[in-house]
Amino acid sequence: MDNWYAVQVMTGKEEETCVACKRVIDPQVLKDCFTPKYERMKRYRGAWHKEERPMFPGYIFFVTNQIEEIHFEQKRLPQLTKILGIGAEFIPLSEKEVELLSKIEDERHLIKMSEGYIEGDQIIITSGPMQEMGGTIKKIDRHKRIATIQMEMFGRKMDVVMGLEVVKKI
Repeated sequence: MDNWYAVQVMTGKEEETCVACKRVIDPQVLKDCFTPKYERMKRYRGAWHKEERPMFPGYIFFVTNQIEEIHFEQKRLPQLTKILGIGAEFIPLSEKEVELLSKIEDERHLIKMSEGYIEGDQIIITSGPMQEMGGTIKKIDRHKRIATIQMEMFGRKMDVVMGLEVVKKI
């Protein structure tokens, strides 16, 4: 089975770095390179528009079982990339982390908007990927239609943003 590895890149250059990696690294070695994105609504010119934003700004993911080979190959890339690990050892994402990401994203690695409502001081998610993440919501910004979620990723607790449409408050 192929492992997923988190790779630190320059924030804002995630997509560009993935394209460069796919171009330079042998596809037999690098099975996939992607940056998970979340869907959110943004209001401009008097209307709401759907946008896609990186879920983990400054990170891309490699899917491979030959990480040493990729480490050697990536030195040919002009973009600064650093495979996450401890010392000289590269640490893949845990099974739990891969399972969670696989469950909430679609085939394009996009995490769709979730929908829910507020009852008292509790948020009830009625549809979307956040249903899988129940009690981890830290903050909701109803105006921006986003929620901040705390999740275990890269071996530590991280705050990530996801799209959330709150349809009513009871």
